Amino acid sequence: QLQLVESGGGLVQPGGSLRLSCAASGFSLDSAAIGWFRRAPGKEREGVSCISSNDGRTYYYVDSVKGRFTISRDNAKNTVYLQMNDLKPEDTAVYYCAKRRQNYCPVYGSSMGVGVDYWGEGTLVTVSS
Repeated sequence: QLQLVESGGGLVQPGGSLRLSCAASGFSLDSAAIGWFRRAPGKEREGVSCISSNDGRTYYYVDSVKGRFTISRDNAKNTVYLQMNDLKPEDTAVYYCAKRRQNYCPVYGSSMGVGVDYWGEGTLVTVSS
Protein backbone atom coordinates (compact mmCIF):
# COMPACT_ATOMS: atom_id res chain seq x y z
CA GLN A 1 0.00 0.00 0.00
CA LEU A 2 1.39 3.34 -1.05
CA GLN A 3 1.81 5.79 1.78
CA LEU A 4 3.47 9.13 2.53
CA VAL A 5 4.14 10.09 6.12
CA GLU A 6 5.34 13.53 7.13
CA SER A 7 7.18 14.29 10.33
CA GLY A 8 9.33 16.99 11.85
CA GLY A 9 6.78 19.71 12.44
CA GLY A 10 6.43 21.54 15.71
CA LEU A 11 6.62 24.86 17.48
CA VAL A 12 9.65 27.00 16.76
CA GLN A 13 10.58 30.59 17.46
CA PRO A 14 11.07 33.07 14.65
CA GLY A 15 14.51 32.64 13.15
CA GLY A 16 14.61 28.98 14.06
CA SER A 17 14.88 25.92 11.84
CA LEU A 18 13.00 22.71 11.24
CA ARG A 19 13.54 19.79 8.91
CA LEU A 20 10.44 18.10 7.62
CA SER A 21 10.61 14.52 6.41
CA CYS A 22 8.37 12.73 3.96
CA ALA A 23 8.86 8.98 4.21
CA ALA A 24 7.42 6.90 1.41
CA SER A 25 6.35 3.30 1.41
CA GLY A 26 4.87 1.17 -1.30
CA PHE A 27 6.79 2.84 -4.09
CA SER A 28 10.24 4.19 -4.81
CA LEU A 29 10.67 7.94 -4.42
CA ASP A 30 13.07 8.04 -7.33
CA SER A 31 10.22 7.12 -9.67
CA ALA A 32 8.12 10.25 -9.11
CA ALA A 33 8.37 13.95 -8.47
CA ILE A 34 7.60 14.85 -4.88
CA GLY A 35 6.24 18.18 -3.77
CA TRP A 36 5.68 20.05 -0.53
CA PHE A 37 2.53 22.07 -0.05
CA ARG A 38 1.28 24.11 2.84
CA ARG A 39 -2.03 25.44 4.03
CA ALA A 40 -1.91 28.37 6.39
CA PRO A 41 -4.89 29.21 8.62
CA GLY A 42 -7.59 30.87 6.58
CA LYS A 43 -5.66 30.54 3.34
CA GLU A 44 -5.69 28.25 0.37
CA ARG A 45 -3.20 25.49 -0.09
CA GLU A 46 -0.09 26.52 -1.98
CA GLY A 47 2.70 24.60 -3.57
CA VAL A 48 5.97 25.39 -1.84
CA SER A 49 8.63 23.24 -3.44
CA CYS A 50 9.17 20.24 -5.67
CA ILE A 51 11.97 17.86 -6.58
CA SER A 52 11.98 15.98 -9.85
CA SER A 53 13.05 12.38 -10.11
CA ASN A 54 14.08 12.45 -13.77
CA ASP A 55 16.80 15.06 -13.44
CA GLY A 56 16.90 15.95 -9.75
CA ARG A 57 15.98 19.56 -10.37
CA THR A 58 14.45 21.47 -7.51
CA TYR A 59 11.81 24.17 -7.64
CA TYR A 60 10.66 26.77 -5.15
CA TYR A 61 7.33 28.38 -5.90
CA VAL A 62 6.91 30.80 -3.05
CA ASP A 63 9.19 33.81 -3.30
CA SER A 64 9.38 34.22 0.46
CA VAL A 65 10.93 30.77 0.98
CA LYS A 66 13.64 31.08 -1.65
CA GLY A 67 16.99 31.09 0.05
CA ARG A 68 15.50 29.78 3.29
CA PHE A 69 14.00 26.40 2.34
CA THR A 70 15.84 23.51 0.72
CA ILE A 71 14.26 20.39 -0.68
CA SER A 72 16.29 17.21 -1.01
CA ARG A 73 15.85 13.49 -1.28
CA ASP A 74 17.62 10.42 0.10
CA ASN A 75 16.76 7.55 -2.19
CA ALA A 76 18.38 5.01 0.13
CA LYS A 77 15.96 6.05 2.88
CA ASN A 78 13.12 6.64 0.45
CA THR A 79 12.61 10.01 2.07
CA VAL A 80 12.29 13.60 0.88
CA TYR A 81 13.21 16.45 3.17
CA LEU A 82 12.34 20.10 3.45
CA GLN A 83 14.93 22.01 5.42
CA MET A 84 13.42 25.26 6.65
CA ASN A 85 15.69 27.94 8.05
CA ASP A 86 15.07 31.43 9.38
CA LEU A 87 11.44 30.60 9.92
CA LYS A 88 8.93 33.40 10.08
CA PRO A 89 5.45 33.57 11.61
CA GLU A 90 3.98 33.60 8.11
CA ASP A 91 5.44 30.13 7.55
CA THR A 92 2.96 28.78 10.07
CA ALA A 93 0.90 26.15 8.27
CA VAL A 94 0.18 22.49 7.89
CA TYR A 95 2.78 21.11 5.50
CA TYR A 96 1.93 18.23 3.21
CA CYS A 97 4.07 16.15 0.92
CA ALA A 98 2.57 14.74 -2.22
CA LYS A 99 3.50 12.36 -4.98
CA ARG A 100 2.98 13.40 -8.56
CA ARG A 101 2.15 10.94 -11.33
CA GLN A 102 4.91 12.51 -13.37
CA ASN A 103 8.62 12.28 -12.68
CA TYR A 104 9.05 16.00 -13.30
CA CYS A 105 7.93 19.13 -11.52
CA PRO A 106 5.88 21.90 -13.06
CA VAL A 107 7.45 25.23 -13.83
CA TYR A 108 4.71 27.13 -12.01
CA GLY A 109 3.46 26.51 -8.52
CA SER A 110 -0.13 26.91 -9.63
CA SER A 111 0.24 23.64 -11.50
CA MET A 112 1.64 21.73 -8.58
CA GLY A 113 -1.66 20.20 -7.55
CA VAL A 114 -2.30 18.86 -11.02
CA GLY A 115 -1.03 15.34 -11.29
CA VAL A 116 -0.85 14.62 -7.57
CA ASP A 117 -2.12 11.14 -6.88
CA TYR A 118 -1.12 10.65 -3.24
CA TRP A 119 -1.02 12.97 -0.27
CA GLY A 120 0.41 12.67 3.17
CA GLU A 121 -1.60 13.55 6.26
CA GLY A 122 0.39 16.69 6.97
CA THR A 123 2.53 18.01 9.79
CA LEU A 124 1.88 21.26 11.62
CA VAL A 125 4.55 23.94 11.75
CA THR A 126 3.97 26.82 14.13
CA VAL A 127 6.35 29.74 14.20
CA SER A 128 5.74 31.89 17.22
CA SER A 129 7.56 33.56 20.08
